[in-house]
Formats: sequence, structure tokens, C-alpha cells
Amino acid sequence: MLVLGAAAFAKASGLPTEQLTVETAGGPQTFTVEIAGTESDRATGLMNRKEMAADAGMLFVFPDSGEKFFWMKNTYISLDMIFINEAGRIVSIARNTEPLSEKIVSSGGSARYVLEVIAGTSARLQFAPGQKVTAPSIKP
Repeated sequence: MLVLGAAAFAKASGLPTEQLTVETAGGPQTFTVEIAGTESDRATGLMNRKEMAADAGMLFVFPDSGEKFFWMKNTYISLDMIFINEAGRIVSIARNTEPLSEKIVSSGGSARYVLEVIAGTSARLQFAPGQKVTAPSIKP
């Protein structure tokens, strides 16, 4: 199986991309993320994708804060969903989501942004609630 690098993976989708950094206890962790900033892009998300680079992800940008609800329908890659508030701080993390599931995954609190990365990434890199996330699209 061919696994594209983050830049090639993001370019293939046609979505805009940018660099995103999570400030962890072990130091800053940087990803190339696709930006799902429109209702249509957010509805599609990572559906029908079968691979993603370890340093890639998708950042969902919502027009307002509130509890966010996701599912994994038509999503083949197990993901970690990192819910981020208006201030750019991690609110909660849904780890190792089940591919192709229609089970609802909730932010469990107010979020404005959601970062999706490959399952296991948040544990491996020690993401935790309260940590700062920065990217051009995250505007505190």
C-alpha cells in the first residue's frame, strides 16, 4: 500500500492546507492539515479515504462554538478526534474511533475546531486537554 506524505496527501484532496502545531509536554508537534471550512467540506471530512500520512490531518473549522458531534460513516481510517475551543485549547479527545461506525462521537463540551489525525497519534504524542493548538485558521 502506498502511503502518501502529508503534502501529497493534502494536495490530492484539493482542500486548502496549512501547518498546525500542538504544544505538548514533549515539545511542539506539527502537522500538515487540510482545512474543512465549508459546510460541504465538513460534511465530507475524511470519508472514503483509505490512507493518511502520520504527519497529516484535517482541521474542521466551524463558524461558532458549541458541542460538536461526529460519526465515522464511510470513514475507513481509525482516527483520533481532538476537540478544540475558541481559545485554541484542547477540550477533549476521542481516541481510536471505530471505522465505518454510525455511533455518535461528541466533544463533551464547547468546541469550535476539530482536528482529526490517525488513531494512536494523540496517545503517542501525549496530547492532553488544556494544551494549546495553533494554526492560521484557529483564531482565538
